[in-house]
Amino acid sequence: MKRSQWIIGGDGASYDIGYGGLDHVLSTGEDVNILVLDTEVYSNTGGQSSKSTPLGAIAQFAAQGKRVRKKDLGLMQATYGYVYVAQIAMGADNAQTLKAIREAEAYPGPSLIIAYSPCINHGIKGTKNGKRSMGTSQREEALAVECGYWHLWRYNPELANEGKNPFQLDSKAPNWDNFRDFLMGEVRYSSVAKAYPAEAEELFSEAENMAKQRYMSYVRKSKEDWSEEA
Repeated sequence: MKRSQWIIGGDGASYDIGYGGLDHVLSTGEDVNILVLDTEVYSNTGGQSSKSTPLGAIAQFAAQGKRVRKKDLGLMQATYGYVYVAQIAMGADNAQTLKAIREAEAYPGPSLIIAYSPCINHGIKGTKNGKRSMGTSQREEALAVECGYWHLWRYNPELANEGKNPFQLDSKAPNWDNFRDFLMGEVRYSSVAKAYPAEAEELFSEAENMAKQRYMSYVRKSKEDWSEEA
């Protein structure tokens, strides 16, 4: 049987202090799979801000909300052209999650899967629409994708060899009207609104704009023509 090799790590190492190592491993072309559990914060060392922390979220070293956008690790690694990359969220689409893992395992080269992973530092809380907590983290993943906070996609280099677009956007068009409600359902955002109401409005508007820009960049990539004629 083919031996399955997976490296599993958090976003703190993958986006930040260990990014050089992750990038080097993927660049070698070896048949290895990497799974990044993206909590968007250094969740196991006290909740410090990382390059994965989105704009507007509060964390240590970003007490008034982070002022710059989140690093797009997946799209950066896809530029190699020979690395399989996918963004998943099990609670939003478990079929897409399974498909991405199977494709990564079957791909005869380096693979990177980035999984949206709610953690205790998000401060998932109850709302008028129903109870939200760490016990409902799968539901939180679904809400993140539905409102456009997180996006599902796959980049499969083997499709390019067939003259097909290797980038496949799996997310449906988001309901942007729910974006602000999603933010307010987590303490890492709602605490900014309480402590710094004037700054929060500007930050949250910019966070939504950044999410829309990122989504539209994915839409454009999904429409690229990779045929021989093009």
